[in-house]
Amino acid sequence: MSSLKWPFKNSAIQNLFNIDLPIIQGGMIWASGAKLAAAVSNAGGLGLIGAGSMKADMLERHILKASSLTDKPFGVNLPLIREDVEQLVEKILEHEVPVVFSSAGSPKRFTPTFKEAGIVVVHVVPSVKLAQKVEAAGCDVVVAEGFEAGGHNGIDMITTMALVPQVADAVNIPVLAAGGIADGRGIAAAIMLGADGVQIGTRFAATIESSAHDNYKQAVVNAGERDTVLHLAKIGPARMIRNDWTDRVAEAEARGASAEEMRELLGKKREMAGIFQGDTDEGQIEAGQGSGLIQDIPTVAELMERLLYETSHTVNHTLG
Repeated sequence: MSSLKWPFKNSAIQNLFNIDLPIIQGGMIWASGAKLAAAVSNAGGLGLIGAGSMKADMLERHILKASSLTDKPFGVNLPLIREDVEQLVEKILEHEVPVVFSSAGSPKRFTPTFKEAGIVVVHVVPSVKLAQKVEAAGCDVVVAEGFEAGGHNGIDMITTMALVPQVADAVNIPVLAAGGIADGRGIAAAIMLGADGVQIGTRFAATIESSAHDNYKQAVVNAGERDTVLHLAKIGPARMIRNDWTDRVAEAEARGASAEEMRELLGKKREMAGIFQGDTDEGQIEAGQGSGLIQDIPTVAELMERLLYETSHTVNHTLG
């Protein structure tokens, strides 16, 4: 850990997750394996294994590997929309994973089971109304994710800066801010808006320990402020870096293509092709608007040190 100190009072997030820094790595599909999760946890944050691209046996292998790489807490990101979600839940329970971040579905389904097992439950939402439902479902923490975020987004398209303070006012459980946060300035801003911590995705996807392809990482580094696009609204809006395939998607949407046509254009395993296999022309290169702030591919340890320094410098410079 750095000799620098976290510039804010310890939050409920740090105490609840038993971590030094309230910085959580997003459980991104094809990018968030055991190596990345363990590295983030070892550096003082909370790392997440992204179960969205894993079958149950693969998730189990990553949980065991992460356990061998760190003695710090780590968690699993669980998309509830998965058809095999019950098998994934079984592995989480079997291996006593301490934290679960769920998304893309109702948290009512598994939260009681997780809570009975002593697991801290977090759910990701894009609106105030859903945040209140998360609290009512018994979740311990809610993630307020603005539509700047990479990957799948809410249909209301509410920005992080507008969403976070409204969610913080509407619920009594701790709030994590997500969407477009890629440096310490964003972290400081989120805390000042009422968040208890942050969840960061794309910035961690472009690190050495990320399991994303090098082509994907370089695409993030090369991206500027206008290089991410939000498409596929009829079947579930997603933010990604523009390429040949997204141009065809834009053309189809402009002529009013049906949901069925958009599903056919999306096809299968396009996220895998873009993120894990490095097809930057035809793959789905999911990344957030914060990509324009990302200029390199550091180790997680280097990045966490930088985020802590930038957050501290921002607070000290702003507040004196």
